[in-house]
Amino acid sequence: MTKNYINPLIIQRADPQIYKHTDGYYYLSASVPAYNLIELRRAKTLNGLAHAAPKTIWRKHQTGEMSQLIWAPELHYINEKWYIYFAASKTTEFDANGMFQHRMYVLECEAVNPMADEDNWVEKGRVVTPIDSFSLDATTFSWKDSLYYVWAQKDPDIIGNSNIYISKMANPWTLKSDPVLLTKPEYEWENRIFHVNEGPALIHHGNKIFLTYSASATDENYAMGMLTIDEDKDLLNPSNWHKSNKPVFTSDLGIHQFGPGHNSFTTSEDGEKDILVYHSRNYTKIKGDPLYDPNRHTCIQTFEWDSDGNPIFGTPTAYNYE
Repeated sequence: MTKNYINPLIIQRADPQIYKHTDGYYYLSASVPAYNLIELRRAKTLNGLAHAAPKTIWRKHQTGEMSQLIWAPELHYINEKWYIYFAASKTTEFDANGMFQHRMYVLECEAVNPMADEDNWVEKGRVVTPIDSFSLDATTFSWKDSLYYVWAQKDPDIIGNSNIYISKMANPWTLKSDPVLLTKPEYEWENRIFHVNEGPALIHHGNKIFLTYSASATDENYAMGMLTIDEDKDLLNPSNWHKSNKPVFTSDLGIHQFGPGHNSFTTSEDGEKDILVYHSRNYTKIKGDPLYDPNRHTCIQTFEWDSDGNPIFGTPTAYNYE
């Protein structure tokens, strides 16, 4: 039987990631509306996250790098240590290309409980890439004894705001191999208002690895795309990845679910069902820049797999708790 999950699970939390750890807890991280800190919450059940108290584990700097617009934190457990990847800027101003000035950073924690104390988290610095440009939405993925880093970044030679890249890592805060471009905005549904590919997330199922991402402006045009690769192929060879020419998860006007995206994946409490985690809004009339509208809410829902082993995400779930 499919469990009924609370939706929205957490109000006013965009870019959500839920990580199910071996300690029996689900951990949730997400962007807070003020973009000024990183918080975690945890619970033994997914619905329990709706009532879990958030714990601030890091606050933005007063000046300089990591002082503005703290975006999309993600919690990962690597080699028995906790890591949080996030994007931050030194200013709210745009650069010469009309872009925000975010770069990617890493926090490390050796404590058993990542929520124990702010002092347990150590800044490991910036993840440096060959191009010094707008970059964000980093995630990591362990495969065949290698750690991979996947993120979104602006290339000044490519039209648009951001593309998605992959690289092997020497350690959880340092790239080992040259970045490989996996996808850039090219279809109409990826270029609505803004040319965007961002928010990558990976999941392994059967003999395939899937990389989902989000595209277009962060209003009702926001939608999810997907790349697929056979598990025995080289992840750093872009020709091995196959990109869907259509979005795989989009707005549902009938139930007032708009701009679903910036997803992550987890599993149900019994481990039997895969869970899609994403944010969405329930209205389209946004005043000003959608990035500063706080009402992107964290949602979750189960999804299935077809006979070929591909995900069937379906459509967003209607809000049942407000």
